[in-house]
Amino acid sequence: MRVVGTAGHVDHGKSSLVRRLTGIDPDRLAEEKAREMTIDLGFAWLTLPDGETLGIVDVPGHRDFIENMLAGVGGIDAALLVIAADEGVMPQTREHLAILDLLGITSGIIVLSKIDMIDDADWLDLVETEILDFVSNSVLANAPVVRVSARTGAGIDTLITTLTHQLQQLAPRTDYNQPRLPVDRVFSISGFGTVVTGTLSGGTLQIGDDIEIQPSGLKGRIRGLQSYKQTVTVALPGSRVAVNIVGIERSAITRGDVLALPGQLHPTTLIDVYFRHLEAVDRPLLHNAQVKFFSGASESLARVRLLNDEQLAPGIEGWLQLELANPISLTRSDRFILRYPSPAQTIGGGVIVNPQPGKRWRRFRPEVITSLQTQMQGTPAERITQAAAGEMPVKTAHLQQATGYTTVELDLALQEALVQRLIVQLPDNTYLTTADYQNLLSRMIKELQIFHASEPLRAGMPREELRSRLNIKNALLTMLLEMQSEMVAEGSITRLKTHEIRFTAAQQQKIHTLLAKMNADPFTPPSYADAAAITGEPVLKALIDLGRIIQIAPDVIFTDSAYETLVMGVLAIIDEHGKVDAKGVRDQFNSSRKYVIALLEYLDTVGITQRQGDDRVRGKHAPA
Repeated sequence: MRVVGTAGHVDHGKSSLVRRLTGIDPDRLAEEKAREMTIDLGFAWLTLPDGETLGIVDVPGHRDFIENMLAGVGGIDAALLVIAADEGVMPQTREHLAILDLLGITSGIIVLSKIDMIDDADWLDLVETEILDFVSNSVLANAPVVRVSARTGAGIDTLITTLTHQLQQLAPRTDYNQPRLPVDRVFSISGFGTVVTGTLSGGTLQIGDDIEIQPSGLKGRIRGLQSYKQTVTVALPGSRVAVNIVGIERSAITRGDVLALPGQLHPTTLIDVYFRHLEAVDRPLLHNAQVKFFSGASESLARVRLLNDEQLAPGIEGWLQLELANPISLTRSDRFILRYPSPAQTIGGGVIVNPQPGKRWRRFRPEVITSLQTQMQGTPAERITQAAAGEMPVKTAHLQQATGYTTVELDLALQEALVQRLIVQLPDNTYLTTADYQNLLSRMIKELQIFHASEPLRAGMPREELRSRLNIKNALLTMLLEMQSEMVAEGSITRLKTHEIRFTAAQQQKIHTLLAKMNADPFTPPSYADAAAITGEPVLKALIDLGRIIQIAPDVIFTDSAYETLVMGVLAIIDEHGKVDAKGVRDQFNSSRKYVIALLEYLDTVGITQRQGDDRVRGKHAPA
């Protein structure tokens, strides 16, 4: 399915032409009929000879309604530039052509209308020559010219044939699984509720889909779909669609909102763009100038930030960052138009390069401009890499949304980026740029180096402390540790592979003294505090980290051999009698209640035993 837009001056007969083509009057408003001019967007459709259903958006031609016109041309595939034979090119025609040029609408037909008003064939040839000269440096430079009369029907068949041929040359509308419907009309129908209309792009919509209205974030569900007055269960990209929504009031939606699937779009008030300043504008664009921004069906006042120029002269292109007064949901590669608010004038437009920069860029920074150029012109692998940047793993859905690639294009770009080592694929099939991956590893190593230098007698940094210092999620830390060989994760401890605890001769002597004391009475050993008094607390903590001493409670410790004997003894009693209590353990090891209770509670915690009343049985982590 395709959509075309009609553009031209108010007196050039656009609406009459649409009526002749489709049998539908696109002028809906009483004021439009009374004044015989298009004020707001009008809609019609017809079936072409090849069976293609063609939607038509009839946009206003009068200069007072240019901004209504902008709400309708964003989603069209081709344009019919209508110029009356008895008037020729008018100032509004020039502005409409400039807008088509800025929006990159390269397919179109120049319709020379009202030929029935001219009897002189030479005059028609002269007007056509003037038109061809007028469009010679625009997107319609190679567009065919078709002469028609909406009143007599002359040339209408030729126009339909030419239009069919033009649309057959276009690439199919791509389904990115990212449906977007910029809302250009919203109304309610008694018994049905809220209805919005627009031109669907990016993917399909189905009855029953959960949807979200941006930028408000309101959520609803699709109750019904119509395309060209036909009820459908699935709406295809490239078609005019009416969506009946459940769960959102009509008053909560306005023209310029965007209907999408939940979580796929996010509002923004700061965007990076590449801008072309129209040559016909009478003054340079200045830093901090106030303009009106138009994209899709949305509009907002905006403040211009020139990123690489003191000012931008007419006819010059440049990089801008726009600060929008109102949040709008946009995506990369969307086209936009800028106008001065007063006096009203279209000054230029271009393409959105980054809809979510996240911060204001400092001006005159070469690295910023280089990054933006890569995002706009880079290879697929480079664009994927830009989209993945940020030190947080990203999913393929994010990369597809950021780049606008089809599934096939995305897969190819990912493979290219992986082969070129521009990105790293994590075990959970998310991605980091190689630079971000290396930076995270470097930060991890640096944090461990600092920790080892300050705590040389500790086996390593507690894992949670490392995660907190890096400010990353535990899942990412786990993956990073698994993917490299310079760091070792041992339980709740992380260390550099080269790190070892080394005791001095004096410390070794103190350790010998402590272990001798503990082995002399292994099941009633000295307390943690008494042990620390012998060796010093750093050495005692090191022995615990190394597993030579087991700390089972804040003040209860055992040597590793005594602890193993206790565990095996407890399990032996359970295996013989089916259970054990504190008294049985105390009697077996000639210990005291203090140590036995601490031991059993610890064994419960680690799953070696399981408490049942006053007794213990084997736990799920008990060794065989």
